[in-house]
Amino acid sequence: MSLKLYYSPGACSFVPHALLEASGAAYEPMLVKLHKGEQKSPEYTAINPRGQVPVLVDGDEVITQILAICLYLDEKFPQCGFLPAKGVARAHALEALAWMNNTAHPTFTHVFMPGKFIGDEDGQAKVKARAIETFQGVLAELEALVAKKPGEWLSGAHFGPLDAYALTLARWGTFAAIKPAAHPTLWAHVHHVAAHPAVARVMERERLQLDVSPA
Repeated sequence: MSLKLYYSPGACSFVPHALLEASGAAYEPMLVKLHKGEQKSPEYTAINPRGQVPVLVDGDEVITQILAICLYLDEKFPQCGFLPAKGVARAHALEALAWMNNTAHPTFTHVFMPGKFIGDEDGQAKVKARAIETFQGVLAELEALVAKKPGEWLSGAHFGPLDAYALTLARWGTFAAIKPAAHPTLWAHVHHVAAHPAVARVMERERLQLDVSPA
C-alpha cells in the first residue's frame, strides 16, 4: 500500500483524511497521538521535521502542509471533483481554503494553545479570551460563506476540502463554548457533511462527536 496518511483525531488532518476516504483508494491511516508527544519522536520527525500533522506519504514522496496535500489529492483523484477544475470557481475555492488554513485555523490555535504565544498564565488567559472573541467572527464569516455556497457543497457539486474544514472549524468552536445555535446555517451544513458516508467513517475512526460544548 503506497498511500499513508499521518493524522491525529480531531486535528486539521481530518480534512485530507476525509478526502482519502471519499476517494475510495486504498490507504493506511497512521495515528499520531499528539497528546502523548508522538509528533516529537525521532521516528516521526524523520518523516516531518516540523513535528506536525497531517503528512501524506505516496510511495517515496512525502508531502506536508494541508494546502499542498489537498491540492495533491485533488489532482490524484480528478474523478472525485474535490475542487473545481479551473477558472474563477477554482480560484474562489482555493481562496476560501487558504483563508480557512491561514486565518481561521491560526485564530483557534490561540484558543487551544495560548502557551505557544505567551508564557505567564494571566497573559495566556487574556490571549485565549481575545482569540475566542475573534473566532466568533471567524465562524460568522464561515456561516456567510456557507449561505452563498454555489451548490450542494461549498465548492459546487462535489464534497471537498472546504466542507471537511468547515466541519472541523465549527467543531473546534464548541470547545470554546461557542454554541451551534449561534450559527445555524453553518451547523446545518456541518450535519450535512457529517452524513456523507466517507466523513461518517472517518468520524467513527477518529471517535469524534460534532458538539463538544462544555456542559
